[in-house]
Amino acid sequence: MSYIDQVTREMDRFERKIYRKPSMPQALARKWQGKVNNKIPEKIHQTVSESIRHMIRAALTGSSYLSDQKLVTWGSLKEREAILEERKTMYKRTAAVEGAGTGAGGILLGLADFPLLLSIKMKFLFDAAKIYGYDVNDYGERLYLLHVFQLAFSKEKSRIQCYERLLNWEEEAEKLQVGGKSYQALDWKTFQLEYRDFIDLPKTLQLIPGFGAIAGAWANYHFLDLLADNAQHAYRKRWLLNGKLQ
Repeated sequence: MSYIDQVTREMDRFERKIYRKPSMPQALARKWQGKVNNKIPEKIHQTVSESIRHMIRAALTGSSYLSDQKLVTWGSLKEREAILEERKTMYKRTAAVEGAGTGAGGILLGLADFPLLLSIKMKFLFDAAKIYGYDVNDYGERLYLLHVFQLAFSKEKSRIQCYERLLNWEEEAEKLQVGGKSYQALDWKTFQLEYRDFIDLPKTLQLIPGFGAIAGAWANYHFLDLLADNAQHAYRKRWLLNGKLQ
């Protein structure tokens, strides 16, 4: 099987998962998580909300997520994804170490993990864009990254809507007035609420003394892996729609 055939099959599985209706256990888990979220201290909710808002602003300015990854202007999809795999491994390890360190430090350091993890995630996304050949100096590309982030950490209905915006990105970018650099064009409140609900339970376990280090390392590793998978398929689909994936 060629690499392109393998990629096509993986993309098909990814799309089926996006459009699949939630199973009964998933629906029950969502309902249960909603009840748990109501018992989580407001300080944690506020920390996540503020962290998301700052992340969005930083992503749109682009200045806070610089890295040593150069814009890749050569190579096949397979060659680029080999580079991506190395970056993904590095970032997952970094996220796990950071989660274990802050998780071992109790509530205060545990709260500090929320913005730190967001920074790691966004740096990975900026690297991923450059590996696939997209210039993050362009405002539209940074806005695209935020939608990839939202794709990874949204509930079922919002996830479908986000994916379909990515499928029609040129049209969507025009609607969002990318040229005008409108911060208001992005519904950041919905953005942060979806993310908060998605990560609240596992990340709250990180605040438990004696258990936080294990929970923090696992959660951060898992969330970075989830983000990387969504980013990879989003860019693969974009290559396909632009006629690069042949």
